[in-house]
Amino acid sequence: MKKLLIIALTSLGALTTIVSTADAAQGCGAGFHRGPYGACRPNVARGGTVVVVPGGPRVGVYYHGRGYWDGRRYWVHRERYHRGWRYY
Repeated sequence: MKKLLIIALTSLGALTTIVSTADAAQGCGAGFHRGPYGACRPNVARGGTVVVVPGGPRVGVYYHGRGYWDGRRYWVHRERYHRGWRYY
């Protein structure tokens, strides 16, 4: 009985690693989003018009009244430093 239980649990574990749900990290592409069951769905309003959702702040872009966004916080100044940017 123990051997049968061990075989059943290992086969169930192997099956769950093979079959998985859709992962949101993979993304659906521009103009699509994940639905309630993980499938990709188009960004369309009820009337059939396409809805465009803008992204968040982009790294290295100056935003008036805030400064340069570096991915974590806003900085007032930036300058070239080696092969990238230095914010201060």
